[in-house]
Amino acid sequence: MKMRVRKAVFPAAGLGTRFLPATKAQPKEMLPLVDKPIIQYGVEEAMSSGCDQIIIITGRGKTAIEDHFDTSYELEKMLEERGKTELLSIVREISDMMYVSYVRQKEALGLGHAVLMARELVGEQPFAVLLADDVIDAPVPCLKQMMEVFDEMQCSVIATQVVEGPAISSYGVLKAIPVDGRWQGKLFEIQDLVEKPRSDEAPSNLAVIGRYLLTPRIFEMLEKTPKGAGGELQLTDGMRQLLKHEKIYGFTFEGKRHDTGDKLGFLKATVEFALKRPDLGAPFRKYLESLSLNCERH
Repeated sequence: MKMRVRKAVFPAAGLGTRFLPATKAQPKEMLPLVDKPIIQYGVEEAMSSGCDQIIIITGRGKTAIEDHFDTSYELEKMLEERGKTELLSIVREISDMMYVSYVRQKEALGLGHAVLMARELVGEQPFAVLLADDVIDAPVPCLKQMMEVFDEMQCSVIATQVVEGPAISSYGVLKAIPVDGRWQGKLFEIQDLVEKPRSDEAPSNLAVIGRYLLTPRIFEMLEKTPKGAGGELQLTDGMRQLLKHEKIYGFTFEGKRHDTGDKLGFLKATVEFALKRPDLGAPFRKYLESLSLNCERH
């Protein structure tokens, strides 16, 4: 039988120090992008791609995430009594979205460690990993595009995009060869992965983006992988071990990726998502245009 991906893991135990003081008492995953928390975009992407079980790796101070995806009886009752049916529908849709479970990561010991924490709930099945910071705007959800590759290749698949110049040193980078066939130059067979190389030493311009489809053997590899710099267990190191046993592919998805874990990236994403909204786009565009004119005058 072909393997199918039904479970999606969201590592969400990080401290979010780049957004202090906003994240002192609020998870960075709950920062609103227009009117939805960042993590909800990823959960909706997973749901639209065929996943029906969400596993969120949380830590201290992350209860707001659990509350967000839980039923809020008091709020629903209040909205119902006041006849705010549209808002009531939106609130219920969040809690009814799908089955969500949580695993507590007591210490933030790296992305690989966060993924390993999901082992008991994932079991012996392939699964997705989504990093909520990477919000990807695409007509066909990025994860769904990757699912099509996984369904055919039955191997781990990593999302990748071309990053030119010195910025490549901020990413994991693929050493890979193109795969011929129906993927129109978008699919690459990975030979190695290098974590944050110097730009002049990067093996390619293909950067790893926060979407992964992984076979369950990755857990065995992570368990045997030694901790790296800072005492953290890196997912990249685990995938390098997995490469010794299985093929892994990189896939250049169609869509625009927003790095909402970066302040400037978060601001850009907020503007672009707001402009696309039917209820906000026109007045917000008008405001931005007037602001631009005022800037020109000064």
